[in-house]
Amino acid sequence: QVQLVESGGGLVQAGGSLRLSCVASGSIFSFDRMGWYRQAPGKQRELVATITRLGITNYAGDMKGRVTISRENAKNAVYLQMNSLKVEDTAVYFCSAWIGGGNYWGQGTQVTVSS
Repeated sequence: QVQLVESGGGLVQAGGSLRLSCVASGSIFSFDRMGWYRQAPGKQRELVATITRLGITNYAGDMKGRVTISRENAKNAVYLQMNSLKVEDTAVYFCSAWIGGGNYWGQGTQVTVSS
């Protein structure tokens, strides 16, 4: 069973930065792809960024250009560096992983951006 644990969320002022971390219970090198999603109150969960086993990245949505996804295989970790945060970036951010035919999710970490 894959377990994903996110951390790094918190309260930050608009224009600030945060780095989210996601640590997996197993070797992330075995994962086909990992990614970050977010869900704001009353809205659907949406993709922020993904990174493949080979390090190919993909960004989507409003955060494109303001976030960077990276991975550190030795620590079984994936990171999301978020810059120039806006109030509308307030959401719960989830880590996700795909391996074989399975898709796994972390419990999420809250990011709150104040004006």
